[in-house]
Amino acid sequence: MAGKANNKNFYVCKIDDKQVAQLEEYLRDRGWKFGDMQYAHWKASMEKTNVVAYKSGKLTVQGKGTEDFVVYILEPEILKTVGFGYEDILNTDADAGAVTSVKEPFKPHGGVDESGKGDFFGPLVIASVFADDETAENLLKIGVKDSKVIKSPAKIRDMASKIRRSVNDNFSIVAIGPEAYNRLYGQFKNLNRLLAWGHARAIENLLEKAPQCNDVLSDKFGAEHLIKNALQQRGRGITLRQQTKAESDVAVAAASILARDMFVRGMDKLSQEAGLELPKGASKKVQERAIQLARRDGPEALGKYAKLHFKTYQSVLDALK
Repeated sequence: MAGKANNKNFYVCKIDDKQVAQLEEYLRDRGWKFGDMQYAHWKASMEKTNVVAYKSGKLTVQGKGTEDFVVYILEPEILKTVGFGYEDILNTDADAGAVTSVKEPFKPHGGVDESGKGDFFGPLVIASVFADDETAENLLKIGVKDSKVIKSPAKIRDMASKIRRSVNDNFSIVAIGPEAYNRLYGQFKNLNRLLAWGHARAIENLLEKAPQCNDVLSDKFGAEHLIKNALQQRGRGITLRQQTKAESDVAVAAASILARDMFVRGMDKLSQEAGLELPKGASKKVQERAIQLARRDGPEALGKYAKLHFKTYQSVLDALK
């Protein structure tokens, strides 16, 4: 059921018991603090965001992190919808998430987005795309939309192929496999700094192919200066913008699909290497598969397939004791 946002700091919707359990598991895996509350299954908090799941079926989200929570966790992971605030940003057709118009006049720019940051198994992939007037129209014609609302891997792969043809090679993909990811995380000690490094690399690579690009839009995941500081000399000459729900932009949406396609391909390859299907996300099912792998090959083998800073990894180690 779609929710209501009275303002950007408060959101309420209806969820069923299964979704309550899914959301609880998702938040616990990511270190949210849980507590009891009258008439509620639970309340959870993280930094400036508070979430309460009432026994009546009502879910409330409150605090300065409300918008990011709804857009990046609740809608794509639990509700499987896209809607929060979108009425103010873009027009969509019956196929949810499809960008159906480009604001005029269209300003050529790059878009960058990532896939895999919330998945225990698999790579982290960051992609960038440059779109000018002609490219933007081509992307709209093929139905580019936020990758989060495209559930079929086959559809993602087909759309990614069309995007690569439509943008005339003006794209870049940076895929960071689990082993490299774990080394980098060991250096950065912070996910947002690692993301900023990956975004900067994707932008720098894009600028080599599309030197006319002087403006880049990224989804907001942390302080804007993180990406700027990670850019090299060429990249520091551009205008870098970050905003929430940036996937409403056609260039960012295209980048999100290219990133998702490479992530799915990476997951398929790692599953073949492991001899087991590696599930996406960070659910109980993911933890059980990780335990199975660790028991078969040893816990150190997980470094080949997974992001070891996740709470899931510690849960696996605890299960093996």
